[in-house]
Amino acid sequence: MASGPASAPGSGRQFNLAKESELRVEVGPDTPLRVRLLYGTAEIFGTELPPENWVSIPPRQKLAIFTWNGATIELDGVSEVEYVADETPMVSYVNVHAILDGRRVRAKTSQGSDKDSSQGPRVIVVGPTDSGKSSLCRMLLSWACKQGWKPTFVDLDIGQGSITIPGCIAATPIEMPIDAVEGIPLEMPLVYFYGHTTPTVNAELYKVLVKELARTLERQFSGNAESRAAGMVINTMGWVEGLGYELLLHAIETFSADVVLVLGQEKLCSMLKEVLKSKPNVDVVKLHKSGGVVLRNTKVRQKARSFRIREYFYGLANDMSPHSNIVNFSDISVYRIGGGPQAPRSALPIGAEPVADPTRLVAVNISRDLLHLVLAVSYAKEPDQIISSNVAGFVYVTDIDIQRKKITYLAPCPGELPSKFLIVGTLTWLEG
Repeated sequence: MASGPASAPGSGRQFNLAKESELRVEVGPDTPLRVRLLYGTAEIFGTELPPENWVSIPPRQKLAIFTWNGATIELDGVSEVEYVADETPMVSYVNVHAILDGRRVRAKTSQGSDKDSSQGPRVIVVGPTDSGKSSLCRMLLSWACKQGWKPTFVDLDIGQGSITIPGCIAATPIEMPIDAVEGIPLEMPLVYFYGHTTPTVNAELYKVLVKELARTLERQFSGNAESRAAGMVINTMGWVEGLGYELLLHAIETFSADVVLVLGQEKLCSMLKEVLKSKPNVDVVKLHKSGGVVLRNTKVRQKARSFRIREYFYGLANDMSPHSNIVNFSDISVYRIGGGPQAPRSALPIGAEPVADPTRLVAVNISRDLLHLVLAVSYAKEPDQIISSNVAGFVYVTDIDIQRKKITYLAPCPGELPSKFLIVGTLTWLEG
């Protein structure tokens, strides 16, 4: 058995981990926790801990420090939970990685032959809320990077957002193991703004954006053999029933996923196996979820969303200074996607009800209603390109002066907005 702390709380606590065990830690809400590897080797979600150096983990983070061969770990600071577990699913996770690695090698060696055989694995990770999907994605990506691959990470989880703020779907190439503190590095992420944190608001728009993202990635892959062979790892929402299940099938289809990893749900696994049995090239694999996964209630999830938005403007360690800017109403055009009937009643067959068009672009009059909303800045050159364009970033509306027709917003960097087209959804944030 792995032992518990070797010294009293308040000073540095040392944990001696036996091989293939992990130290699970939840950092307190207010102060960071320092972690140091004293002996052996250990990793956080697939990324090696440097020996002897203190690593500062920000508040509210939940992490598992795993060792393959044994390690001594020291913690310093306040944590809400810390315990050693010697039963983990890591061996099965690394076995999956080994199979994926073999497929990448095969894809690379068959470059120049047909399109299918030169395509590396397209892995989609599915499972209910809080089953450890994001952590598994991080591990698979980091392990692939260690082998020299540059896989693409696709995040379809609009509720939390691993790549950027909630309310978006996004993709980014991962070129090095993901830093335990900094998270996913953002060179040039592809981001599409859905604008809501649940797909029920406009499921059709969600599907359209998923297709748009997949199309863009296909174009990139066709011109980049290296990315193509490295493949992709796709994170999904935790809603796996009803509409959530339908959107899951849509994502598997749209991205041509060939490996479906199901975390901790027998029923979902058998449903997917049944529905995908006509596709012999798709493997559905059930994996155990990690015992360290923490179930979060709605309030905690909302708080996490709020912190993600705050982090976008202020940085993870509060080390960025966002810029407050003022523009005239006439300098920007705000649009909402979806809503409004498609055709007037007079143009419809008798008895037919007008149906809201889920992808209709509606110009929004600037009013106090935009206060405390997060808007996306579109790369579109014309309004009709808004749906098919990815976004440059986000602004947060802090004041609206109706008399002077001026809007004050917060942006992560100074200078003019890259575009005058802004998209509004229902994403609110109360700074504080």
